Amino acid sequence: MAIIPDKTTKLYYSIKEVGEMFSLNDSTLRYWEKEFPFLKPKVAGNKVRQYTDKDIEQVRLIYNLIKVKGLKIAAARKYLNQNRTGAEKSSEVLDTLISVRDQLKELKKQLDGLV
Repeated sequence: MAIIPDKTTKLYYSIKEVGEMFSLNDSTLRYWEKEFPFLKPKVAGNKVRQYTDKDIEQVRLIYNLIKVKGLKIAAARKYLNQNRTGAEKSSEVLDTLISVRDQLKELKKQLDGLV
C-alpha cells in the first residue's frame, strides 16, 4: 500500500517518487493522467512532472479503486463521476484499515517473539 509522505518536507514529488509510493510504473501514472482528467500534475521545464500532495491524494483514490477494489479504468472513472465524495471516504476508510492491519501484524510479530 501507499506510503504517505511527510507533508512538511516537500512541495513537489517526481513521477518516480510517486510511483515508488504506490509501487507503480511511471508509464501507469502517465496513462492514468490521460484517463482521469482531474489528475494533472504540474509540468515543469523538460516536461518533468511535479506532483503536489493533492495530486498524490488523487493517485491514491485511483489506486484504491483500480488496484485494491479491482475496478477497470472505465468503471473507476464512472464511479468517480457519479460518487466522488463516497469514493474519497471509502479510500480514507481503506487506508485506516490497512494501517490497523499493519499495526496488528507488527504486534503479533512482537508477541510471537515473547513466546
